Amino acid sequence: MVRYLGIILNGVTGRMGTNQHLFRSIRAIEEQGGVRVSDDLTLMPRPILTGRNEAKLAALANRAGGLPFTTDIDAALADPENAIFFDASGTLQRAGFIERAVAAGKAVYCEKPTAVETAEALRLARLCEDAGLKNGVVQDKLWLPGIRKFMLLRDQGFFGRILSVRGEFGYWVFTGEHEGQPAQRPSWNYRKEDGGGIIVDMLCHWRYVIDNCFGPVSAVSCRGATHVPERWDERGAKYACTADDACYATMETANGVVCQFNSAWTVRVRRDDLFTMQVDGTHGSAVVGLRQCRIQAAGATPRPVWNPDIEQPIDFFGGWQEVPDATGYDNAFKAQWELFLRHVALDEPFPWTLREGAKGVQLAELGLQSWAERRWLDVGEL
Repeated sequence: MVRYLGIILNGVTGRMGTNQHLFRSIRAIEEQGGVRVSDDLTLMPRPILTGRNEAKLAALANRAGGLPFTTDIDAALADPENAIFFDASGTLQRAGFIERAVAAGKAVYCEKPTAVETAEALRLARLCEDAGLKNGVVQDKLWLPGIRKFMLLRDQGFFGRILSVRGEFGYWVFTGEHEGQPAQRPSWNYRKEDGGGIIVDMLCHWRYVIDNCFGPVSAVSCRGATHVPERWDERGAKYACTADDACYATMETANGVVCQFNSAWTVRVRRDDLFTMQVDGTHGSAVVGLRQCRIQAAGATPRPVWNPDIEQPIDFFGGWQEVPDATGYDNAFKAQWELFLRHVALDEPFPWTLREGAKGVQLAELGLQSWAERRWLDVGEL
């Protein structure tokens, strides 16, 4: 038996919504024949695209094989065949859409951040909870192959007691000033009044990564910066950047792990990937990337001696072992989508709720406060 689940995909005409959610998740699930639950049951998504720009919707719907689309979101919400409302619109517009979806009795799944203020993120979580509606927020990095390999090693005791974590994320985002180097990110990302800023964006990610990998975040110290004060928008007009484009944050966990994460759209990459994370423990260390994970055990650790007068005799890159792929790794967004579909249809557990998403907003808000006040702040329970 095939059980169809109507899904309203709102605001997916942007790069992330189009690539990761529509094509690499929902359409990929359709193309594989749905989510096979058992010999007797398969879950099949049935998407409809919604948004404000009819021309963009029509073009995307056609590109996706002739999907239905509409600018009348209320009509889509009123259709009883649509069980799920997914939102990938701008952060500042998210609340209004979630409110309408809750009023229509739909399960809610959305991109992060769910808001730019903790109180608002919690309000949206409570709306779903009070209505008894299933809800979730995208926390995609937990399904990256590199992170999954790390978690397996951690659970098997490879690291011993984990001591510290150092994460580096980012790349150089072109300003848009020069014709041959167009910007890779939309201009709203650099305007605080439009919900932009890398602290709001990335600390939401680092919160769920740290909470799930190392322990609950208990304190934060953060320094932001707007290194590039002017950029050029999609029309070629120069504008002032009012949001931070770099974030230098240190977090402590309740179990004593120190986590330092640098995030920047103003850094040129000389590392293995756009994101790398070194984890050091008493028994071993790992360098975790998006797909790869390299490890060095305590027994294989070299014994350096400080001597700047000679060439370094140790090849520090050579002493690491790459963790092989133990299984097939699906697209991280698609993996979480499949779990949410099972949650809605079968009531299977799905801990990555809007309340969990609110924790990311909390860390971002405290990060901005820490920067403004130049001090450590405790992270309380939500």
